[in-house]
Amino acid sequence: MEDVADRADDDPAVIIYTSGTTGTPKGATLMHTNLSEGAKVARELVDAGPETVGLATLPLFHVFGMNSVMNVAIQARGLLTLLPRFEPAKALEIIERDGVTTFAGVPTMYTALLNHPERDKHDLSSINLCVSGGSALPVEILRGFDDAFGAKVLEGYGLSETTGMGTFNLPDRERKPGSIGLPVGGTEIKVVDDDDNDVPQGEPGEIVMRGPFVMKGYWNRDDATEEVMRGGWFHTGDVATMDEEGYFFIVDRKKDLIIRGGYNVYPRELEEALYEHPAVREAAVIGVPHEELGEEVGAAITLKEGEEATTDELRDFMKQRVAAYKYPRVVWIVDDLPKGPTGKILKREIEVPEQVSAGTK
Repeated sequence: MEDVADRADDDPAVIIYTSGTTGTPKGATLMHTNLSEGAKVARELVDAGPETVGLATLPLFHVFGMNSVMNVAIQARGLLTLLPRFEPAKALEIIERDGVTTFAGVPTMYTALLNHPERDKHDLSSINLCVSGGSALPVEILRGFDDAFGAKVLEGYGLSETTGMGTFNLPDRERKPGSIGLPVGGTEIKVVDDDDNDVPQGEPGEIVMRGPFVMKGYWNRDDATEEVMRGGWFHTGDVATMDEEGYFFIVDRKKDLIIRGGYNVYPRELEEALYEHPAVREAAVIGVPHEELGEEVGAAITLKEGEEATTDELRDFMKQRVAAYKYPRVVWIVDDLPKGPTGKILKREIEVPEQVSAGTK
């Protein structure tokens, strides 16, 4: 007879490695209670049950795919079709074939599905709910997907260190485009300055979090654990604001902040504006070294199939939409942007063409 091993709630269950978008990946040690609570709350948020049909396009070694897709499907006793590698054409085919009811993905997946030339050839009416996470979903993509697929996209927020959980746009509450929603599952969140003091409502600050989803620590990295777990709060490294109703809005990653001549420029604001251009498929705004300003604002752009736009046109488009010190002076067009295994754009791997960067000196 096999023995059943006793396990405490705070015993390590899995080690999820961070995506490494800003440096070397670290192993976030999630406890048994993190997994059980994470799957339970995620399942309740999307009302998943035996009739739910999901599509796993996210890698299951990533916290989003593991918790919000795989673990939710198992706990709900639903059906889950596995797609080894995300391909928009194959995903559209499976949605129609299997009658997929819920879809979870990162923003680049929604962009690819929305802009696929054969999208209208498939019956996608079975989908009734979509979840977006991993990085900020551009508002233009959210609205476009809503209209094209007739399915509401709910955006949530979480990290590897928080079991992929934290906030969510609740199905029965107002959905605010551009917001990551409200804290869920007993999570406590506040926005603080560099000295860990609460910032005034509406002002940007770092998101700090505590609650049932927060990791035990980084595997064999006590130094890194101490750096992020200060005062009993997990410091996410993400900058956000909170409105009068408690909804949070991601401004950007602290490490993505561009300081141009002493002025702070948050890339996400500019990326949101770029997505409003009818020819833009994907956009990534980064800092480009500049001898006088320290950094100049740069933008790498991919265009939709069959669309055309010049760098001058895109630069002028942005001049009309953001403050003079913010608009990207350095703009270049590429075929594709570098992405990680989940489809998240990897800004640290974007290369600035020599002929473009030369003009910033």
